[in-house]
Amino acid sequence: MLAAAVAVFNEQGYDATSVSALAGRLGVSKAALYHHFSSKEELLGAALDHALDGLEGTLTAPRAGGAAEHLAGVLHDAVIVLAERLPEVTLLLRVRGNSEVERRALDRRRAFDQAVGALVQRAQAEGAVRADVDAAVAARLLFGTVNSLVEWYRPEGPEGAETLARDVVAVALDGLRTR
Repeated sequence: MLAAAVAVFNEQGYDATSVSALAGRLGVSKAALYHHFSSKEELLGAALDHALDGLEGTLTAPRAGGAAEHLAGVLHDAVIVLAERLPEVTLLLRVRGNSEVERRALDRRRAFDQAVGALVQRAQAEGAVRADVDAAVAARLLFGTVNSLVEWYRPEGPEGAETLARDVVAVALDGLRTR
């Protein structure tokens, strides 16, 4: 039920989607929909939580090594989360803060971005990544790359999530130039 709702939100936009449209897509009555979710906003919240829980989990996963290895692991795992939760992450990237649920999601995204920025700062302090780039800017650029995947990545495509994650980490942290 949630997956179908997310698909409709992504196709039509959350604000433009009516409960009637959701019920129609699901093939259930509005009453049946309300039996499972108290509101359209609750559906949105469940979808956004699924995306954010996965992304936040990348920060807390146990990892060996220093801050640079942790950063590489966060990037890798964030790509995996995006691939596995592509519709929900796509929806997350489209919210604008028009409701309380959206504002909470945006607050969580900002906290995630700040945590990644702090991780970049720790890697800079360890001398593992360039210190001449602002850590917050670096974090935004890294996750701008990850977030852009929602525009073109297709799980059924030729490159699997694991290969994609390795490629993103390699390009983001090591660049394209041969050494």
